[in-house]
Amino acid sequence: MNRDQFEGKWKEMKGRVREEWGDLTEDDLAEAEGNREQLEGKLQQRYGKSKEEARKAVNEFVDKL
Repeated sequence: MNRDQFEGKWKEMKGRVREEWGDLTEDDLAEAEGNREQLEGKLQQRYGKSKEEARKAVNEFVDKL
C-alpha cells in the first residue's frame, strides 16, 4: 500500500489501528492522521520500538488488511 492509499484509507483503518495498538490515544491517531511515518513514530514512543521494528509492525498490519 503506497502513501496515498494509506492516507486515503486512514478513516477506515483507524479503528483497526486502535485494536492492534491499544496504547495509542485518540490524540496520537489525530496527530498521525493517515501519515505512515507519523504512525511509526507514535509506535516508537508508546511501545519503545526501534524505527525498524515500528516500520515492520506497520507493514505487517497493512498486509493483513
